[in-house]
Amino acid sequence: MRRIMVMDAPSNLGLRPPAPGTVPGCYKLAGALRDNGIVRRLGAVEGGVVVPPRYDRGDWQEGDGVFNARAIAVYTRTLADRIEALVSAGHFALVLGGDCSIQLGAALALRRLGRYGLVSIDASPDFRHPGTSDRIGAAGGEELALATGRGQTDLTDLEGLRPYLRDEDVRIFGTRDAFVDDGDVAELRGLKVPVTTVSDLRGSDPADLGAATAENLGAAALDGFWVHLDADVLDPSVMPAVDSPDPDGLLPGELTALLRPLVRSPRCAGLNVTIYDPDLDPDGSAGVLMTDLVVAAFTAD
Repeated sequence: MRRIMVMDAPSNLGLRPPAPGTVPGCYKLAGALRDNGIVRRLGAVEGGVVVPPRYDRGDWQEGDGVFNARAIAVYTRTLADRIEALVSAGHFALVLGGDCSIQLGAALALRRLGRYGLVSIDASPDFRHPGTSDRIGAAGGEELALATGRGQTDLTDLEGLRPYLRDEDVRIFGTRDAFVDDGDVAELRGLKVPVTTVSDLRGSDPADLGAATAENLGAAALDGFWVHLDADVLDPSVMPAVDSPDPDGLLPGELTALLRPLVRSPRCAGLNVTIYDPDLDPDGSAGVLMTDLVVAAFTAD
């Protein structure tokens, strides 16, 4: 078994403020999961912290593009340096976010190393871009579009490596059924990117879907794949501590069954965990659940 290296990426640069004068609390995710013993319970090795720049949208206004773009670009390169080093050394990188924009760091790191796929487990595809949406601004809701080369070049073409991911190397799971008529999902399906909704997943065995996806990506012309996990894929009845707690999400057993064969695949380079916000979890129960799910994916049968 490869060593699991746990690294913190506590960036909230890609989310809108939850209220005027505040900042998103997802930067506390890593600390909460650590308090619940994630490193010890996984028998993992300490990978350190990649400290993000300060959250400051300045005089940004709607229509100005992605806010915090310069800071996100700097952070993406720094995070990519650390992930690249871990993967190159043969370790499994477990990255504790943060908002979903941290996935750009993984995408850039793996693009430097070769051709990698992505399994995105998320309530929404995060595929907003100027070609289809006028609500551009929060990179945490646009990271898949940015990683596949759609959007402003200061984020999509770092180091001249655009795109970091090819469309055909992306697999999406957990999209809410209510979103299937949105432009993002329609465009993705038009691009032949597989989008598996909650009801699609429930119509099959999640474990079988995870295993088949790992096998499919393992057999493709890829050097491996990465898994992106957004806590909002879970139903708000069990995971209310996210910025967009949309109803009709996955239940814990479904998520664990899907995740387990993916992260256990020798072709999986790493996993990032995002969006859980301890500020929205006063009793800490959602953080305990998130920790238990990740640990179970690696350790339980």
